[in-house]
Amino acid sequence: MKKIIVAVAILFSATLMAQDAKPTFEKQGDIIKGTFFHDNGEIRQQGFYNKEGKLHGVWKSYDVTGKKIAMGHYANGIKTGKWFFWSKDKLSEVNYSKNQIADVTTWSDKDNVVVNYHN
Repeated sequence: MKKIIVAVAILFSATLMAQDAKPTFEKQGDIIKGTFFHDNGEIRQQGFYNKEGKLHGVWKSYDVTGKKIAMGHYANGIKTGKWFFWSKDKLSEVNYSKNQIADVTTWSDKDNVVVNYHN
């Protein structure tokens, strides 16, 4: 009986999470942390906004299973520096300069490069 109650509780909380896919915003000092969700409750994107409401700092994107698919940096709403995009057996490094793509490097499994970074 105890196992049934636990199973029902888990199912109920999973259902609530799936229905509550609204973004959350959390003030952290002078910045706001924004978290956006897939319909199944997994995080879709997470990052920060500055005082002016512009994207600022590290942003990460995840697929519907929770696997990281992109990571990069914004400075006052502008994409800057190296961004990384993971897909199947490839890792793409995209360098941005003044919000425009400066160059792209892509590696695959056969290049003996780690193609997935967790965190």
